[in-house]
Amino acid sequence: MPHLRVAVKQIVFSAFSNPFSSATSAQDGRKGQNFTVSYLVDSLGFTSKLAESISRKISSEAKSDPDSVLGLLKRYGFTDSQIFSIVTNYPRLLIADAEKSLAPKFQFLKSTRGASTSELTEVLSKVPKILGLKKVKAFSLYYDFIKEVIEADKSSIGYKKLPQSESSRQENKLRNISVLRDLGVPQKLLFSLLFSNFQTVSGKEKFEETLKKVLEMGFDPTTFKFVQALNTVYQLSEKTTEEKVSVFCTRLGFAASDVWEMFKKNPSLLTLSEKNILNSIESFLGLGFSRDEFAMLAKCHPQCLNYSAEMVKKKIEFLVKEMNWTAKAVVSNPSVLGYSLVKRTVPRCKVIKALMSRGLLGSELPSVGSVLICTTEVFIERYVMKHDEDKKLVAKLMAMFTGDRASP
Repeated sequence: MPHLRVAVKQIVFSAFSNPFSSATSAQDGRKGQNFTVSYLVDSLGFTSKLAESISRKISSEAKSDPDSVLGLLKRYGFTDSQIFSIVTNYPRLLIADAEKSLAPKFQFLKSTRGASTSELTEVLSKVPKILGLKKVKAFSLYYDFIKEVIEADKSSIGYKKLPQSESSRQENKLRNISVLRDLGVPQKLLFSLLFSNFQTVSGKEKFEETLKKVLEMGFDPTTFKFVQALNTVYQLSEKTTEEKVSVFCTRLGFAASDVWEMFKKNPSLLTLSEKNILNSIESFLGLGFSRDEFAMLAKCHPQCLNYSAEMVKKKIEFLVKEMNWTAKAVVSNPSVLGYSLVKRTVPRCKVIKALMSRGLLGSELPSVGSVLICTTEVFIERYVMKHDEDKKLVAKLMAMFTGDRASP
C-alpha cells in the first residue's frame, strides 16, 4: 500500500479543509456512476488486481461518498494500515453512510462505552463487519466479545464464559466461538467463523456433534483445515456424505479409509459434485495419465480434484510436453500442480532451459522436484549463483527468474 498514506491525507484535507472544493467535485463526479476500480487504484493505492476483486464484492450502485467514510476513519484515529485492512476485508464499508450509519456507532463506543481510541480502532479493524450490524444490542454484544478475545490472546489466559442461554442465534454463535477458542483456534479463524456465510456456529446440538467428529478425525484446531473440515461436515448429512464417499470407491476403487485420508489433506473434497469428480478424472486420463496414476495422484494430492480442467491441461502440457518431464515424475511430485505457472513454474524452467542450452547442466534434465519444489533461496543458490564466476550469465538468469515472476 505504497500510496495509501498520501492518498488518505489528500482525502482528509479535501474533506475537512474545504468541503466545497475538491471533495465536492469528487462526489459530484461520481454521482450516478458505478463504484470504479480506478477510484480504488488512484485514491487508495491498491493494485489493479486487488481493486477489481474488491469492486466485485460491493454494490455497483453506491450512492454514498467513500471519501467521507475514509475521512471519518481518520478522524477517529484509524491508521493507514488499519484502513487498508478494513477496505480489503470489508469493502462494503466504503458505501456506508458515514454520518448516519458509522458515526453514531463510533460515538456510542467513545462516549457511552468509554472506549479509548486504541481499543476502538484495534477491535473494529480486526472485524470491521460488525459495523454492518444495525441493532445496537447486537453491535455491542459482538464488540464486547471481539474485545475480550483480543485481550485474552494478549494475556494468554482464558476468559470468562459467555452465558449458556440458547434464546438467540447470536448467543449460540458466541458460545460456540468461545468453545473453539478454548480448543486453540486462532483469533483470525474465530472471527472468520463469526461472520461466515456457513451456519456452522449458529446452532448447538449439531455444532457439538460436528465438532466431536472433526476432532476425532485428528484435525489440528490451530489450522485452517480444521475450520474447512468443520464447515464441510456440518453442511453434509450422513446420507450425502456416504454418497460422496461411494463415488470415489466405485469410480476409482478406493477404500472408504482412503477417501477419509484424502479428506484430511483436502477438507473441501466432499463438497465436490459427482460431475466435478468425473470431469477431473477424464481430464487427467485425456492428458495421458493411466487410471492407476490418477488414483495415486489423487491420494497424494487430493487438491488436484479442485483444479479446473483448463488449468490442469496447461500445467501438464507445459511440464510434460515443453519440459519433457514424464507423467510419472508429476505423479511422484503432485504438489507441482498447485504452483502458479506464471509466478513459479515458467520462470524457473526458463532458467533451466538457458543452462541446458549452454551445456551447464549435463545431458540430463534435473528432476521436477529439484527445480520446482525447493524454496526460492535454494533455487537461486542451486541454479543461478552456482555460476557466479560469470557475472553476465548470472545477471541474465536473474532477469529471467525475476522478470517473469513479477509479470501479471
